[in-house]
This record gives sequence, C-alpha cells and structure tokens, in this order.
Amino acid sequence: MAELLTSQDKRTKYCGEFTSADVGQKVCVMGWVQRQRDLGTLIFIDLRDRTGIVQLAFDREANSEEVFSRAFSLRSESVLCAHGTVRARGEGAVNKNIPTGEVEIFVEELKVLSLAQTPPFEIVENSQVRPELRLKHRYLDLRRPDLQRNIIARSKIAKIARDFYAENGFIEIETPNLINPTPEGARDYIVPSRVHPGSFYALPQSPQLYKQLLMLSGFDRYMQLARCFRDEDLRADRQPEFTQIDLEMSFVTADDVMELNERFIKRVFKDFLDMDIALPITRMPYAEAMNRYGSDKPDTRFGFELTDLTETVRSCGFKVFADAVAGGGSVRGINVKGGAAFSRKEIDALIEVAKQYRAKGVAWLKKGAEVSSSYAKFLTEEENAAIAEVMGVEEGDLILIVADKNKVVFDSLGALRIAAAKKLGLIRPGDFKILWVTEFPLLEYDEEEGRFCAMHHPFTSPMDEDLPYMESDPGRVRAKAYDLVINGTEVGGGSIRIHLPDVQAKMFDAIGFTPEEAQAKFGFLLEAFKYGTPPHGGLAFGFDRLVTLLLGLEDIRDVIAFPKVQNASELMTGAPTPADPKALKELCIEVAEEAKE
Repeated sequence: MAELLTSQDKRTKYCGEFTSADVGQKVCVMGWVQRQRDLGTLIFIDLRDRTGIVQLAFDREANSEEVFSRAFSLRSESVLCAHGTVRARGEGAVNKNIPTGEVEIFVEELKVLSLAQTPPFEIVENSQVRPELRLKHRYLDLRRPDLQRNIIARSKIAKIARDFYAENGFIEIETPNLINPTPEGARDYIVPSRVHPGSFYALPQSPQLYKQLLMLSGFDRYMQLARCFRDEDLRADRQPEFTQIDLEMSFVTADDVMELNERFIKRVFKDFLDMDIALPITRMPYAEAMNRYGSDKPDTRFGFELTDLTETVRSCGFKVFADAVAGGGSVRGINVKGGAAFSRKEIDALIEVAKQYRAKGVAWLKKGAEVSSSYAKFLTEEENAAIAEVMGVEEGDLILIVADKNKVVFDSLGALRIAAAKKLGLIRPGDFKILWVTEFPLLEYDEEEGRFCAMHHPFTSPMDEDLPYMESDPGRVRAKAYDLVINGTEVGGGSIRIHLPDVQAKMFDAIGFTPEEAQAKFGFLLEAFKYGTPPHGGLAFGFDRLVTLLLGLEDIRDVIAFPKVQNASELMTGAPTPADPKALKELCIEVAEEAKE
C-alpha cells in the first residue's frame, strides 16, 4: 500500500548529486526505481531522478524485516522516499560509469509513495522502441535520461536568450494568441467565437503585426519566447505549434539587427557548447546561394557546388539538355569528388532523391578506372570534353546533371549534394558552418494564383535602390531581408519593415490587394502609420530548431515535451477529437457529413 509524505520527509539532494564528500551524512532521497537487484541477503536499488542515479543498499541482517521485504517486492518505476546514511562503496564495487559511483545510501527507512505496473517499454537511454509507442506514453518516454537532458538543455538555452536580450535593452512583452486571421503565408488555425457567432479568431503564425505596433508604441526593443501555430504539412524540423525567439528593434538598419543577433549566436554557442564563433558571420546574397548551392539555406560544410552548363550544352545534340535551355530553363551539375565509388544501385538511389523535387531524371557520369555514363553516348566527343572541362572532371569523380526549369534544377541539385555528402560521410557531428543569406527577392510569382506574393510577408521593406521597379518589374525587387543558416537549416529570419505609408501601399498593390482590401485586412496598421512610425526591423529564431541543432539531433520532436506526429495529431491524448454537439451548437457550427464520415 502506498504511503504519504510527512513533514519529516525533506529531500536532502537530488539522486545524481551525491559524492564521497557526503559519506557519513544522514540523508533523504526520492525518485523512481530504475532496477532492483536481489542478491539473497543483499538488495540493491538504482534510484533515478532527473539528475541521475544513486544506489540504495539493503541488508537482511541490518535492516528491519519490514524495510527489507518492501525493497524485495519493488518493481521498476515505483516511486520511493528513502532515509539512510551515505557510505563509501566496498572495494571493487565502485561504478566509474556514473557520477555517484563511489557511494551508496544504506537505507534505514523506506516509504513506497506509488507502486508501478510493468511499463510498456523499458525506461533507458537511446530507446529503440518504435516512436509511436513512445509518443503514446510520452509521460514515460520523458523519464528517459536522454530526453530529460534535452528538455533541461532547452530551458538553459531559453535562459541564455532571455539574459542576453535583457542585457541589451529588450523588454519581454506577451502578445495575443487569439488574433485576426491573416491572408498571407501558411494556413491559419481557426478558433470560433461563442460570443460573436459566425466570427473566428486565428492562432498567430507569428506576432508580426503586434511587434510592429509595439515599435509604434515606443517600446523600442521587444522580445518574446512566442508560441506560434501553422496549419501546414509536417517535416522532421516542423511542428504545427512551435516556439520563436521573437525580436523587434526601432531606429535600426539590417546591419544593426544582424550584428546584435550574431552576438547572441556567439553567446549561446559559448555558454552552452563552450565553442567560440568567429564574428562577423559570413554574408551571402540569395542569388549567389542559389547559383552555388541550389538552396537559399545552403549547407557549406562541404563542397559539391553547382556548375552552370547552360551555355556549354545550348546547341548540343542531346535533346534533354537542348530542350531545357530552349524552354527557358537551365542545365547545371555537381561534381561529387569520390563519388565514382558509388555503385549503380547507389546512383539510382540519388536519382530518386532528385525525383522527389520534380526532376524527371539525372544525367550522370562517373570516372573510375573506366568511364561510364548515362548521357555521353548522346553527345559528340567535343561536347563531352567541354562538359568535362567545365566540371573539372578527374579520376574518382561522379558528375550529376539536371536539366529543367530553374526551380527544379536548383531544388533537386541542392538535395543531391546533401544526399551525396551524407553518403560519403562528409557531415561530421560538432562541425558548425553559419552564414547569413541576404537580399532575398521581395516577391515571388505564384502560378496557381496568377499573381506575385510576398516571399516573406507583406511588411518587408524593399531595398532602396530597387524601389523604382516596384511597379514596372516587381520580380526584380530585392528585400531588406536576412536569414541565419546553420548547417543547411534556417534557424532565424527577419527583415527591415516598411514604415512609410506610400511604400506599404505599393507593396499591397504589387501582391494584388486593392486599397479596399488592404484597408479591410490591415486598416488598424495603416491607421497607426499616420501617427509617427520609427524605422524598425526584427528577426525570429526558430527556437526548437536552434535547440535541435545545438544538441546535434535529427528530429525536432526530441526537444519538445509533447510533440505532434506527421498528421498533426497527438498520440498520447488523441487530439484532435470530434467536438461535443452541444459545444458546436453554442458556436453555431455544423460539421459537414463528409467530414463526419
């Protein structure tokens, strides 16, 4: 039968904090049974809490029958309160694998606070149990030391962020979670209003408009660890609800924002990893990043940069290459040094990677002891020699070429270079390459909607020298935008905002908003602009992604206490679930029959 704590049961230390300096001390410890070992006249229990394990010792000769029998009957994961004396472990019994391995606690009084049934999986580090089972019982999964370390690390990094920004004059301000739906970006999560039947809130994709309004309000520097929500398809580095380190600053240029946040990155790497980051961080314009790496978030830990073959093959006899150029696309390739060792099966696997990015195929050539190629036979000897010269082909190389529309070429080659680098073992743990990507296009053309859309959001300022092209050539306009990229992952992004009403009007016009539509959606912001708006800009770090990178993990779910799975459901609670009919009636909502089915 479980017992209750009394005022005498005061924990002396956490389990993982005992050392040889505590020998002889009377102590009280509490935690979970990791395992119990019965040696006949002796019983040892490993007691675990968030700090580690300490060994509890029981002796049939020295303990009362009641205490010894309780220890004998305990199962893993039962919760204990133990009073006893710290003593040095006997000769040969020291466990050098744990910090408390030189001592144990001889237990004189034992309380069983909660008996546990046999859990559905063992609570151990680096569990190989399938993720679905662990997420179904996430409260047990979170007892694992590796996950607990991740969550504690997340808390430490959050404190580093709060301390750094407070030291630099930022004020932490909470913004609303029930807001007006936004017309741009990902899909909103919609929340019905009972008080206003037929009307809806949205959960914020970011605090964007509120933090701009805080600049208009004179707070000058704002920060928040903000909860954000996006109803979009999930990937390994995305969740429908996530956390941002959200910032905004007044009277600044892009250089000011980047310089300050470089210092934050330097601080967090030093305080958390004891690693020095050299400043300033490299900056690379968007166009250069795309041309060299096929990505606006390039991984620069290895080479395999893109080579433009468009002019080399423009008039060649290979229809795949020539047609791509004639259709306004391009032909580009990467030289995978050492890739000639790949088998045909491994090359085919790389081709499948490219197809995920809508490439119709990949032309390849590998130069080992012999040369083999999927495309060489379609070209003349001179044409093959020209490609080899431009690509810098040497023995041991694998050439991968994609011919298509530019977006397909960039996306597929950008993915291929990463896949090839992983295959060759070029991505090493603890190796960090950081850069800013700058001068993004302000707008991108959406073929489905037949209009330009804001690449980031409609409040991003165009570069001053590109303002004349807002009406005549909007696709040419660059933004005062910047993303921080670490190892091929965008961990932060921001921009200088539009603060002049006439420029904001041009932006709305460029993305197809009539003055009436702009007023209906953002009238409160346009009204605020009339009363003195400071130049301002900001940035938001994806906090979950940043923590994942700093810990060297692959899955963002490993740094979130209660994450969602691929279909945006939570396996533990079963969310989302159908609403109670009475609640739906109060909200004036009727669920369509096909949705019910």
